[in-house]
Amino acid sequence: MSRETLPQENASGADASDDAGPRSQLGRLQRIAAGEHLPSEIHPAVMEETPILEIDQFNLWYGSKQALFDVSMNIPTGKVTALIGPSGCGKSTLLRSVNRMNDLIDAVRTSGDMRLYDQSILSPDVDVIELRKLMGMVFQKPNPFPMSIFENVVYPLRIDGENNRRVLDEVCEKSLRGAALWDEVKDRLHESGLSLSGGQQQRLCIARAIASDPEVLLLDEPCSALDPVSSGKVEDLISELSGQYTILVVTHNMQQAARVSDFTAFMYLGHLIEYGHTEVLFNDPRLRETDDYITGRFG
Repeated sequence: MSRETLPQENASGADASDDAGPRSQLGRLQRIAAGEHLPSEIHPAVMEETPILEIDQFNLWYGSKQALFDVSMNIPTGKVTALIGPSGCGKSTLLRSVNRMNDLIDAVRTSGDMRLYDQSILSPDVDVIELRKLMGMVFQKPNPFPMSIFENVVYPLRIDGENNRRVLDEVCEKSLRGAALWDEVKDRLHESGLSLSGGQQQRLCIARAIASDPEVLLLDEPCSALDPVSSGKVEDLISELSGQYTILVVTHNMQQAARVSDFTAFMYLGHLIEYGHTEVLFNDPRLRETDDYITGRFG
């Protein structure tokens, strides 16, 4: 997948190669807000990684309103990639598109492609249920089912018709251990998942997501509804799961993105602005606009 590198910006924030015309006096984000399409700044470190998921010129519309514009990015295998940007910039829309949850919304249409292991996931021939087993999703607000902790975890196996108790027991323990929750609930598996604290509920949802042995974990602001202590436990869990799974996480918390992710993508008004190794993006971004957002000058 080809990538373009932006021309060097001058002190006014305009492209040095675009000095003619009134738009040359506008900053990049102002130009995007005015409807101009500018290529993303993709760092070479991203392209050196082996991708599990390739997003290629992906566009999405809600009716006549376009929400994502020509998003192209590779998601590295076995790494944590964070999506950051102001509210309404398209982070969650992009995340939900990866397991085709936006298919459930009337009037949504898309163009471009997304490929998992070089296979399109947007093809009408794709079994969406099977796809979602490969793309475990955890939402902003914990959503345990009104059933026991045990049944919450093994639910993905139940819907596949698995009733072997030995298999279910093994998957339950393995998933709860993977979610760093086993020691806290191993004597309470018969109790309702709704009886757990908010942080425990979120880790229960992560256990349920990994029970089906997915290729990718999709986390949509998984700590935004949690207290600091619970957030810390979920962050620790993300770090522990890195390498075992490819993780794509949406977060509004800059410090959290810096702590848990290997790569970070900055989005604005449905556009991918800059994407690179987290340490580089936070300490030496190529674009002034990225630095302005990360340092809190806007957003």
